[in-house]
Amino acid sequence: MVERYSREIMAKKWDMQAKYDAWLKVELAAVKAWNKLGLINDTDCEKILKNAKFDIARIDEIEKTTKHDVIAFLTSVSESLGEESRFVHYAMTSSDCIDTAVALQIKESLDLILEDVSLLLEVIKKRALEHKNTLMVGRSHGIHGEPITFGLVLAIWYDEILHAKELLEHAREVISYGKISGAMGNFAHAPLEFEEEVCKNLDLKPAPVSNQVIQRDRYAQVISAIAILASSCEQIAVAIRHFQRTEVYEAEEYFSAGQKGSSAMPHKRNPVLSENITGLCRVLRSFVTPALENVALWHERDISHSSVERFILPDAFVTADFMLMRLTNLIDKLLVYPENMMKNLNLTGGLVFSQRVLLELPFKGISREEAYKIVQRNAMKVWADLQNGKAAINEKNESLFLLALLADEDLRKSLSEEDIRRCFDYNYYTKNVDAIFARTFK
Repeated sequence: MVERYSREIMAKKWDMQAKYDAWLKVELAAVKAWNKLGLINDTDCEKILKNAKFDIARIDEIEKTTKHDVIAFLTSVSESLGEESRFVHYAMTSSDCIDTAVALQIKESLDLILEDVSLLLEVIKKRALEHKNTLMVGRSHGIHGEPITFGLVLAIWYDEILHAKELLEHAREVISYGKISGAMGNFAHAPLEFEEEVCKNLDLKPAPVSNQVIQRDRYAQVISAIAILASSCEQIAVAIRHFQRTEVYEAEEYFSAGQKGSSAMPHKRNPVLSENITGLCRVLRSFVTPALENVALWHERDISHSSVERFILPDAFVTADFMLMRLTNLIDKLLVYPENMMKNLNLTGGLVFSQRVLLELPFKGISREEAYKIVQRNAMKVWADLQNGKAAINEKNESLFLLALLADEDLRKSLSEEDIRRCFDYNYYTKNVDAIFARTFK
């Protein structure tokens, strides 16, 4: 975990205290289960539940000798108890404790991530409603296409993050399983009822079948869901970076008083938050490959997954949490410039209306091929005029494309001036925005 990109609320869920707290929670749930099944008497059970504790410094000291963190942990716990300590970890293997505890940590961390995502969705929705009818140009391949609204852009962001949330919710279900099936998963030394009772105490479900470990496809689904969320967040961050480019300048990150953009160029206002989010998303996606490679373990289990998970699980959750809160604040404070959006929309002299004109001609008996030829011919003329320095819009607020079409004798045989001018209507492109919003923001 990098402190610069961490929030304490998530980092604490993955520190050593949280790790051993989760281990102890599993061990105490096992003691309760054995008590209910009659193996441990009430007195010993109460003593363990009341007095069991651990000391991190002592665990570290013991592990120097044992070279085994679970044994070091259990030794430390035993030192806090009397003879009743003999029932701690009874008929369990290390992974019974570890994997079940990690499921608790992941589940709790996903709950926080889901809270973060819900807040992000609220902010995106708020800004979408604010800019539902704010006109701008839609771009494909980076080139101007047709009029859209900034609200529709935000609606896309909302819907994509909502998909990611659904995947995270599914991942939470997948990971909410424990295993107390013993060293080989065959329940040789403890009944299935023991596992069921332990998992019930921890609000987990027992894995239908396991070997020495919980199968790592569950972990891979969690990391993959986080990576997909990251990609959707990067999609937003990249869009904001494009909006802030000087020659576009349709939106920009909030620039606070006293903030500096460059050590060399005092004028700079850079999209540093969006760029930071882009980088963090790359890191989050990088965890998918090791998570997938952890699925293929030898036989009933090897330990090759352990070192990987000590890195990727804390880092994935801490980074995702930080990234989500940064993105939420960024969108909430995003500066939007409708005037520049309108200026850019007019930049190509009305070419954004070309399809509307194209679709009028077939109703006048013109084939699609001929219609396309007529419209494209005029569009290419406008491109040339723009490159030669002609104004996109004249003093009468008439675009180059409109004037070119009105002057085209072949086109005028089919379309009247009124027909042509009717095609240059921004409202035509926003008439379904309300319906789209109703379908998106249910």
